[in-house]
This record gives sequence, C-alpha cells and structure tokens, in this order.
Amino acid sequence: MTSPSLTIDTPAGPVRATAGHRDADAVVFELGGAMRGSLHVTGTTDPHRWDQFTAVRACLGPVNAYKTTAPDKDLPRLARSRTGYHGSLTLYRDNTGRPEVSVYPMSSADDRPPSEKTTAVLTAVLRGCAEHVAQRPDLPAILEASRQRDTTGLLRFLTGSVAHHQAEAVRLEREARSALPARKAAEAAWRTAARWLALSPHPVLLLMLADRTGSLTQEIRGLRWLAPAYVQAAAEHRERAHRAQAEVDSLCSQQRRRPRNRRPS
Repeated sequence: MTSPSLTIDTPAGPVRATAGHRDADAVVFELGGAMRGSLHVTGTTDPHRWDQFTAVRACLGPVNAYKTTAPDKDLPRLARSRTGYHGSLTLYRDNTGRPEVSVYPMSSADDRPPSEKTTAVLTAVLRGCAEHVAQRPDLPAILEASRQRDTTGLLRFLTGSVAHHQAEAVRLEREARSALPARKAAEAAWRTAARWLALSPHPVLLLMLADRTGSLTQEIRGLRWLAPAYVQAAAEHRERAHRAQAEVDSLCSQQRRRPRNRRPS
C-alpha cells in the first residue's frame, strides 16, 4: 500500500506532502516544510492521444486548475513567502514506456513569473506528487473517473476540430486548383512581354521581366511553389481530421463499453 505521505527534496529544502482522502477523480495533498498550501492531482489524457486516459496531472492549489481557479489565498507558497503560485504538470509515458513530463508555465498570483529557483521548487513538488499518485493502487479508478468527467467536453472539442480541419482542407484544395490557371496566365503574360521587348525595347517591359519585386518573373516563381504548398497543407489538415475522428470514435467506443451509471471502484 502506498504511504499517504512523502518527502520531496527541493532547492528550498524538503517539502512534506500528505495525501488526503481521494475525492472520486482526484487526490489533494497538504504541503508542509519548505512549502505550504495544497496541491490537486487528477487523471488526464496522454498529451499525444486525447482518447487515452493514461496520464496524471498535478495542479497548484486545492482544485483542478483546468476547471476552476483557486482563490489567491488558497494557492501554495514557499514557507517564508506570501506569494501564491499557479501552474500544473502532466506526467505520462513515451512510446518506450519511459516517464515524461509536460510543464505548464508557472505564474504568481500577481501574474509575475517566479524565479528560476522557485520554478524548480514548484516543478519538483508537482512531479513528486504526480509520481506518487501514478503508483497508487487506486490509479485505475482515478483515471476512469477522469474519463467520465472529461469525455463529453473532449467529444465536443474533437468533433469541432474534425469539422475545422476538413473545411480547411477543402479551402486549400480550392486554392491549389485556382493557383494553376493563375500561373499559366502569368507565364502567358511573360511570353507576351518578352515578344514585345524583342520587337521594341522599353523600360516598362524590362521591369516586368526583371527578377525584382512585383515583376512577372517573381510572380511566376511564387505561383510555381504555391499550388504544391496548398496541396501539402491540405493533406496535413486531412490527416489531422482523420486523427481527431479516430479519437472521437475511440471515446465513443469507451462510453459504450463503460455505461455512465457505472461507478469506479
């Protein structure tokens, strides 16, 4: 059984973190020693797979910072300071199973960035508590409760993302198609100007054909790479839409397998 208390070494000295009673989808730690206040740890999605609830997120304060902001008086602070801090850290595993962290930028209650030393202290405490929860025997229940909490919002966001990327792909493909006749028209104009120049040299024709800003030569050069660039960008949006739709399908499948009235153990 994982002990409810741990000691975390930080540049400011040891911080004692004691886990309170788990509230369905989260654990709140009370801090002592070099840092005072509380810290909220909950389950969340893998940063690279939003349909997979396999990560842990620690937030400074007694509440989930992604849902609500703790009052300034409830924000954790260093033992000899009156300044409270916002911030969070996500602990997940990479493709090889090694632990990785993603740190959300820290800020003080007055919106000033903390010093390098303070940032190191906050990060160490966030990571220590996140690692502690990741080893708890009730982690599956925390992750399942977090999945139930966040799936509706994720489905709404991902469905909107699918529509956005599909619309962008259609727009870019249309731009790619229109770039081809524009390039052919510019090339025809260049050949016409070249014939006129051969018959009767004129400074204006020289400027149109020169390799300079605003000339036909520059316009053609830009149009030659524009259509392929649009095609590539459209393909990237198609891929993003496909990935988001796959995550939507996965989340819906998880909902069907786990009815809403099922309570985590």
